[in-house]
Amino acid sequence: MPSSDKNPNNFALGVTCITIGMVASSLMDATIKSMSAEYPLHEIVMARSLVAVVLTLAIVHYEGGLHLLKTPNLFVHLSRGVLFVLANMTFYLAIAAMPLAEATAIFFISPLIITALSVPILGERVGWRRWLGVLAGFVGVLIIIRPGFSSFSFFSLLPMVAAVAYASSQIIARRMGSYEKASVKSFYIMLTFIVVSGAFWLLFGDGALEGRYGTELDFLFRPWQWPNGIDTIKMLTIGILITIVGYMLNQAYAVANASLVAPFEFVALPLAVFWGYLFWDHLPDGSATLGIILIVSSSLYVFMREKRKVVSPADSSKSQVLK
Repeated sequence: MPSSDKNPNNFALGVTCITIGMVASSLMDATIKSMSAEYPLHEIVMARSLVAVVLTLAIVHYEGGLHLLKTPNLFVHLSRGVLFVLANMTFYLAIAAMPLAEATAIFFISPLIITALSVPILGERVGWRRWLGVLAGFVGVLIIIRPGFSSFSFFSLLPMVAAVAYASSQIIARRMGSYEKASVKSFYIMLTFIVVSGAFWLLFGDGALEGRYGTELDFLFRPWQWPNGIDTIKMLTIGILITIVGYMLNQAYAVANASLVAPFEFVALPLAVFWGYLFWDHLPDGSATLGIILIVSSSLYVFMREKRKVVSPADSSKSQVLK
């Protein structure tokens, strides 16, 4: 994105917004993990999405009215929504079965996947230095998941699936451009969450499959139950947090250059380590720490190379050349 599109004086505001968003995201992840032993994932997601969709509708109304929801791009919105559902479901299944820090670190491979997918889908060109950064990030993932070792778990692959789904949704967002408000995009994502969670409730809400496929998958097949007072507050809080995440991240990228503020998303990683130690007494071991460092450093390197991208306003709708 050209630097002329953004006011450089808004860099501090962009960083503030993205930091608030990532703190809210990290708190939401930790809260969902804390509830994973008692409630099914689709119930938590349904409660979160119902709260979030009400708050999002309020934002849409404030930004111009509910008529903004009428869109000729309904299929595109719903396609992004399905990808977001896949990303969320796989990521939260992962954090229920593995440490929060490691799952979060693997998910942060998504910026590198976006770089890789931008070549065949968007027609962008990526230089060899950026490809080395992508490769280093994937090596970090392999160090964390340790395929072929006795400690390997199928669930460690789920954050990778989540990262691919999330990256694909962002590629679609790039193609969509900025012709629709972020609140409208968020509404359709939340609506998709509600529909899919309702379908899961109809299929698995009775808990008939609980215990058949291992305790880790019980998070998916556990029966719905009415939450107690504290857990009701947690579910409401999760709905508020996801609304904050969506608004703050969209605001951050709206007021400041993406290449400048995007690295601050990594605030979520030390927070994941902190919550993991505080609530579950877990710290990443040496191998996991090395993998985390590789993922973070390679992603930051790719972001730095992204800042070298030069696109004139006249060419902004054409294929971009990444050097």
